[in-house]
Amino acid sequence: MFTSLQNPLALASRLLLAALFLPAGISKLTGFAGTVGYITSVGLPMPTVAAAIAAAVEVLGSLALIFGVGTRFAALALAFFTLVASFFFHAYWSAPAAAAFVTQLLFFKNIAVVGGLLALAANGAGAWSLDARSAR
Repeated sequence: MFTSLQNPLALASRLLLAALFLPAGISKLTGFAGTVGYITSVGLPMPTVAAAIAAAVEVLGSLALIFGVGTRFAALALAFFTLVASFFFHAYWSAPAAAAFVTQLLFFKNIAVVGGLLALAANGAGAWSLDARSAR
């Protein structure tokens, strides 16, 4: 039964993961100054460069997932980005007590997203993708 669902599930996973990253990337572009300010607030170096990289990774990675092109690489890039960002932006261990619970939920949500991205990187985009089309 699951063999017949492999391609629709792979497509669904790509689209659902892109649904998380694409709006975030677009909002980084449309609110670029705010993104730079937020990155500055956590003390990361070169916040303007970091904001541009974050927006590019999220937008381009999402488009790659949607179309299934370079899917394994895009999933790995998004997984690495998400993992690193989690430690800087959802550091629940150093959050004020009033924010620690929500920050911890966001951290572990991101860890779960990283797991999904790694599964996508391991298994590929499926037959309903440009990756599969170009392999034929």
